[in-house]
Amino acid sequence: MGGTGGLRVTERVLVVDDDDALRESLELVLAEEGYDVSGAPSGRSALELIAVEPIDIVLCDVRMPGMDGMALLPELVRRLPRATVVMMSAFGSSDLAVEALRLGAYDYLAKPFQPSEVLLTLRKARERERLRRSNEVLRRDVDRIVGDRPIVAASAAMIEILEVMERASEFKASVLLVGEPGTGKEGLARAIHAQSPRREGPFVGVDCASLGTATLEAELFGCGPRGAPDGRPRRGLVAEANGGTLFLDDVGALPEAAQTPLLRVLQDEEVRPVGESKPYPVDVRFVAASTLNLAAAGANEFRTDLLERLSVVNLAVPPLRERREDIPLLVDHFLERARNALGKTLRAVDGDTLDRLVDYAWPGNIRELENVIERAAIIARSDRITPADLPVSISAPRLDVGESRDLSLKRARHELEAELILEALRRTGGNRTHAAGLLDISHRALLYKIKEYAIRDREKKR
Repeated sequence: MGGTGGLRVTERVLVVDDDDALRESLELVLAEEGYDVSGAPSGRSALELIAVEPIDIVLCDVRMPGMDGMALLPELVRRLPRATVVMMSAFGSSDLAVEALRLGAYDYLAKPFQPSEVLLTLRKARERERLRRSNEVLRRDVDRIVGDRPIVAASAAMIEILEVMERASEFKASVLLVGEPGTGKEGLARAIHAQSPRREGPFVGVDCASLGTATLEAELFGCGPRGAPDGRPRRGLVAEANGGTLFLDDVGALPEAAQTPLLRVLQDEEVRPVGESKPYPVDVRFVAASTLNLAAAGANEFRTDLLERLSVVNLAVPPLRERREDIPLLVDHFLERARNALGKTLRAVDGDTLDRLVDYAWPGNIRELENVIERAAIIARSDRITPADLPVSISAPRLDVGESRDLSLKRARHELEAELILEALRRTGGNRTHAAGLLDISHRALLYKIKEYAIRDREKKR
């Protein structure tokens, strides 16, 4: 075995197993990897130990005299809500593994296993915990900055965008956010405002596509008595944002008639209401968003000089399919919000469900993901969201065709293996031993793949 492998914080592991030899062997292996390890020969002794000693990870055998692992598991989840629990058994089945995961276990290891399998599982658990803690810190910052609007960043692309945003926020320079619909551009605009020196000022948002051409100038720049149909002057949105930030959503839809006066506001920092000849000064920071590459749209559609003024800082917001590392964090955020809104006991999204959410292409981006989690939270029949709670397009993924086809060989192999396993089980009437023979794999390997590919869920849907 190697050393601590760069482990900076010692994690406390509890091994619960009545097999003294296995328990002591695991203690030695884990201690050599830098973990602080304790052992307990029974469920009762494990409960006594966790009452006085903080534990981060529990490796627990299923079959033990007295209080067995499946009876102990709910107590571990209740008393150690932040701990990672991994169940172990030499008598396992896919049903038992699914039940352990449903009750709150992070993973399930079938005995006998190699030390490397245990270490890999714990490394994965450590990474999940690191992401969870990072997300908690980030969520506290986000709650302070933009309320319930999620901004999470595990992907390199989003981390870079947030870093540029943070540096740009302290200046008045205009920012242009370019990205597909639903990628969270308004949330980023609000974060820019909230991190800026003008955070105490107003944040005014306007959907340029929703403004009628006839009233748009008056809406943006206001109108004096001579410019108002009813003779009553009106403050425009630019004036409303004075001292703060004006967010121009879908700025590419801005009619040419409004582009010239908007350019004047950006250049001269003054606004002239419709029907008035005298302008007045304004202090506004502009953040714009577009689903189009305005530079490629053509000079006849959008003024080049206005685009230059609006895009002093130009940020390309990636679609969700290009920042899949962020999906688990977003799922956690939306699940927590659904839990609070619905008043339901929703503990988690199970591992198979999360895999499908991560693999999905998300044409509607973050907005679609939020809707999917809210729907799943509403229809979920247990305290965990499962593939059955997802729309069919996500719960039964298949290879796309055409330009958007998923070219991942790994996912294609998984789909093919799942279909072959289903066919083998059908031919053998569900006899897994005979099915393993047809598939030319071991019975244990078949059980592992049934768990990995959620074969039972697929069988139910057929």
